[in-house]
This record gives sequence, C-alpha cells and structure tokens, in this order.
Amino acid sequence: MADPKGFLKVRERELPPRRPVPVRIMDWKEVYEQGDPSQVRRQAGRCMDCGIPFCHQGCPLGNLIPEWNDLMWRGEGRQAIERLHATNNFPEFTGRLCPAPCESACVLGINQPAVTIKQVEVSIIDQAFQNGWVDSHPPERLTGKTVAVVGSGPAGLAAAQQLTRAGHTVAVYERDDRIGGLLRYGIPDFKMEKRHLDQRLRQMQDEGTRFRAGVNIGVDISWADLRSRYDAVVVATGALVPRDLPIPGRDLTGVHFAMEYLVQSNKVGAGDSVPSQITAEDKHVVVLGGGDTGADCIGTAHRQGAASVTNLAIGRQPATDRTDAQPWPMTPTLFEVASAHEEGGEREFLVSTVEFIGNDAGEVVALRVAETEFVDGRRVPKSGTEREIPADLVLLALGFTGPESDDLSAQLGVPFDGRGNVQRDGEYQTSEPGVFVAGDAGRGQSLIVWAIAEGRAAASAVDRYLEGETSLPFPVRPTDRPISI
Repeated sequence: MADPKGFLKVRERELPPRRPVPVRIMDWKEVYEQGDPSQVRRQAGRCMDCGIPFCHQGCPLGNLIPEWNDLMWRGEGRQAIERLHATNNFPEFTGRLCPAPCESACVLGINQPAVTIKQVEVSIIDQAFQNGWVDSHPPERLTGKTVAVVGSGPAGLAAAQQLTRAGHTVAVYERDDRIGGLLRYGIPDFKMEKRHLDQRLRQMQDEGTRFRAGVNIGVDISWADLRSRYDAVVVATGALVPRDLPIPGRDLTGVHFAMEYLVQSNKVGAGDSVPSQITAEDKHVVVLGGGDTGADCIGTAHRQGAASVTNLAIGRQPATDRTDAQPWPMTPTLFEVASAHEEGGEREFLVSTVEFIGNDAGEVVALRVAETEFVDGRRVPKSGTEREIPADLVLLALGFTGPESDDLSAQLGVPFDGRGNVQRDGEYQTSEPGVFVAGDAGRGQSLIVWAIAEGRAAASAVDRYLEGETSLPFPVRPTDRPISI
C-alpha cells in the first residue's frame, strides 16, 4: 500500500469537471473535460487497501481495485492496466457507462465519500491507449474448434475475446450494419464517443476475432443452420423487447420507444442518412421513465434543439442519502443528477400517464397525467388530480421485458423461463447442447458490468464444453445477483 494514511490526508472526493452546459449541448462530444493526472493520483491514494475489500463484492467482475489504485498512486500506469485487464476486457466502456456498484460497496463510504473508483478506472485505460500499452493477444495455438457469438454488445464481445484468446475460431454475428450492439447505437456520443469502441474492435480483429455485421440470425441464417455450422453457439442478443404503455392514444404519431429515437440519432451521428428521422427539434418533448435510457433521451433532445423537455417518473423521488433499508454495503437507490439533467428541462416524480391526446391529424399534442398514489402496493392514478402537459414528441423509456424469442424458440426449441429470458443451467448452457446464453438475454435487463462478467463466464463454460477443461476465469454464476435487501 503506497500511503496508508492517504484517506486521512485527502478527505474530499474529486471528479473532473463537466464542460459548461451552453458549450456541450452544441456538440456530441463527451461531457467531461480531460482529467488531471495529479487529481487521479490523489484520489487513488484515498483507497484504504482494506483487509476485506468489499469493492470486490460490489463489482461483478471482481476487479482488483485496491491493486490498481495503489499502482496509479505510484505512477505505474502500465502495471495498473495489466491488473485492470486481468478481470475486465473493456474498462473504457465500464469506466464511462457503469453506475459503479463498487463505489457503493467501498469501505471508505461508511463515513466519507467513496473512492472515485470509476474515474480511476477510466483514467487507467485512457492513459494506456494513449501510450500504446494496450497490446493484442492472439492465441499461441488454434484448437480447431469454431464458435458463433450472436450479438455484439458487451456480453457478446467479452465472450468472443476470451474464446479467441483460448484458441478457438470465433465469428461474431450482428444484425445491425455495424458492430457494437447498444454500445454502438444505444449510447449517445456525449456519454461514450464511438472511437473508444472502434479502437477495441481493432484490437479484437488483430487477435483473430471475425465480425459479421448485417446478418440477422433467425432470418438470414436459421438458428438451426448456425448450430450445425459451429461447434458451439453463444446467444448474446440482449433484452431488446421494450416495455410498452398500452393506454388510450398509444397509436398516435409522435409516440415512440426510446430506442427508436436513440438508434436513429446515433446513425445520423455516424454519418448515415435516416429518412423521416425522429427528431426533437423545436418540439415539446416528454420522456417517460427516470432511468439511464430516459436521461440519454433528455441529453439527445437538448442537442437537437427541443423547445422544452419534461421527464416524468411514476414512482417517488429517491432519497439523496442512504436509507436505513439500504445500509452499507448494499447498493442504494439514490436520487441521481446525470449530466443530461443539468442541461435543462423539468423533472417530475409521482406522475402517472393516463392518456395520450391527439389532434384531428392523429398527432400527439399533449399527455393527460395524474398524481400517482399507492393502493395495496400498486401505483395507480389518483382521481381528481388530472392535468395536461403539452407534447409533440413522447419517448417511452420504461425499460425492457426480455429478449426476442420467436425465432430462437421455434428454430432451436430452446425454452424460456417465467421472466421471459432464455433458460439456462449453472454453466450458461441451454437445453440444446452446445448453445450457451450470456448477458441480458439470459439475465434480463441489467448493467454493462454484469454483461461483461457473464460474457467472460460463458466463455469459460464454452471452452470447458469444447476442450474438457479450461484456464479461463469464471467470475459469476447465472444465479448471482447484486447485494440487495
């Protein structure tokens, strides 16, 4: 441990400043300014190197957080990225997109602000790429076995990289025209510029992973045919079925799922032409849903020049501090002010939408809402509190219900569980031998860090299935869940 009194000397939690709101909403670049290396070093030195590092439990990947904090404090960035890569294939993704359950579990958080683990992590990988420390690791020998990975999000990419390094010939199939899944088309550039994804894909290609974009498995190639071509298949298609809001007026023009809107915006950002693009320009925008996807819609609407942005959540506003029901080291539900919320607009809680109101042309012009009340544990609109909110564009960011199931079930006979996820055993394998499931397709909607952890674990299971043994790590079981009450 570099400085055993570091957490006593530096008690303040420091993060890089976000760019000024009037400046950043004029472009699509990331909101944070370049980090100060001395600040990162100070914050890394706050790590207590606990006898029992609860941050390991908080992180599904089991990241060696005290080790690389210590190395960054010492200025040994190259050794730090080696320790970080030992457990995390893509720290440039998690360092930008993960909500950092490790920080909720940080022991320092008992009576001080937690260590800025996420910021140290992203600083390590950014420094490593800038200095050419991220090497390719092609396998020393090939096994002669082939694996198809369906889906190129974080779970699929993690599984593919691990299996390629184990010596298998891996092909990643993606139905979109570019590789990356929701990392490519679901995440706005102001949260993660696509250059970070592209540089990691170049490393994977150099290692031998093959990418097949624009191929829709189940349509262009049947699942059964794919299974017959490869020695194993990993299903990493995500949980892409959006949760709908079936109330009067749902079919009005101008009411869209959030992902319809975000995907089109990201395609335009990539230089594509999108006919009849859904845009917020000069419109009164209402975003339903208070999570990360809703925040992404808010930030996108600001950059497109919305006339107004209103964010509605059906539940109560979370507490700003831990409650007695969520003591340390549990992951608490806290009120979060994302960068998009800083940029303007209204944010309301305990609001139930009861109807979308349209004009004679069939276009949405307003929402009829009411105050939410709780009856027998159910959230329902409170009678007599109805009011209208003007809206030209309504975006449904209400989460996802599970993976798309029709083709996979019909063509391979793979069953789904009661929650709508692909059913699998303790080794990530489905009832169809040689077909494995990783990430949200088997887990349900979750965090990026869980997707990467499951991709790594599923790769280990596939390697053992093909070779009889494996040296790949197996970080999490399909039944593992975050610490909660």
